[in-house]
Amino acid sequence: MYDIIILGSGPAGLTAAIYSARANKKTLIIAGDTLGGQTGEIANLENFPGFTGSGMDWIQATLKQATGFGAEIVYASAKDIKWDDKFNYTVICDNGKNYEATAVVLGTGARPRQLEIEGARELMGNGVSYCATCDGFFYSGKKVLVIGGGNSALNDALYLADLASEVQIIYRKSEFTRAEAVIRDRVMARQNIKPVFNTELKSIRKKENSENGELIATTTTGEEIVCDGIFVAIGHEANTDYLDETITRDELGRIPQEKLPQGLFVAGDEKSGIKMQVATAVGTGCSAAMDAIAYVNTKGN
Repeated sequence: MYDIIILGSGPAGLTAAIYSARANKKTLIIAGDTLGGQTGEIANLENFPGFTGSGMDWIQATLKQATGFGAEIVYASAKDIKWDDKFNYTVICDNGKNYEATAVVLGTGARPRQLEIEGARELMGNGVSYCATCDGFFYSGKKVLVIGGGNSALNDALYLADLASEVQIIYRKSEFTRAEAVIRDRVMARQNIKPVFNTELKSIRKKENSENGELIATTTTGEEIVCDGIFVAIGHEANTDYLDETITRDELGRIPQEKLPQGLFVAGDEKSGIKMQVATAVGTGCSAAMDAIAYVNTKGN
């Protein structure tokens, strides 16, 4: 029986674990299949105060801090959460084990939103990718498209520009209004990045008789763009599918704290009404942990 179980090993979850373990609460991190979530995939984390390095460098240092205070970690994913009439919680995981706790912090983060056009799902992993840092290497010296216009899309374009011969950013609006100015400036300064505004894709298919497996991306106006790979960065949806349908969620799958039963707390990209940033994830992880600690103290009296 744990005092506090934390779901997720991204910034929100690991911050919550530090606070929980420092408060001398028996703490378990259920990390998911991969340590760090989206933050672990960031090649250069440059907007978190006082830190320079990769996202995984930050994650590993933060995990070391949490486990140094006594937090335990298991690499599994939650399949369901049950509670009884006294609000004692059981987290059911895909490793065949169940873990019990007085309080649970939900911090499983978010996943990339899927591109819902013809061919996108069929070609995922075979020309269509949702992770530039994971798959960019395979497109060295090739031509790629990036779909999206926010910080994530532009950062992906900058990362890929160091590998690919040409990067085109396909964006449905007339300018990159959602991205930070410093990132926009970097993109516009790169010779091998070409923004393509006021454009959306209608379908993706393999080019016939192509020895190199090229793709043809067709726009809604009928134009065909030949490329070697497509990287999608069109936003995120919260990883909350494991939760019971009685848990209230917004259109992005995110959860308002006030709608949760007692003993459940939410942090990071899973929490509604916040910006999806590492800094905000850390702040909400701290807040959720402190609320969980106070709740556990109350249950113990």
